[in-house]
Amino acid sequence: TLAGMSVDIRKRRSRLANVVGGLSGPAIKPVALRMVHQVSGAVNVPIIGMGGITSAEDVLEFILVGAHAVQIGTYNFMRPDNAFRLVEEVRVLAESLGIASWDEFRGTLQV
Repeated sequence: TLAGMSVDIRKRRSRLANVVGGLSGPAIKPVALRMVHQVSGAVNVPIIGMGGITSAEDVLEFILVGAHAVQIGTYNFMRPDNAFRLVEEVRVLAESLGIASWDEFRGTLQV
């Protein structure tokens, strides 16, 4: 979650009761991917990627940039079983892309 604001120009007030609120979901995925990529190149510990994951493709993107696992947050609020559905979707997508080993795929982003 990133800190964010929303304001009403006509009332000149915050739209949020606490003035600042949390921005989460798909909007933060590009930031989260960049952070996982940077951290995975700087440390030698398992990284858990999170931020905006709503599809099997999102999961594979996080693994590609260096994540060892992912965490599903906001997406579970839409449907509590979304994380379980993603497990099968990830398996099918990985198989279709010829990914035989997560260790061989992880962190292989070409820049």
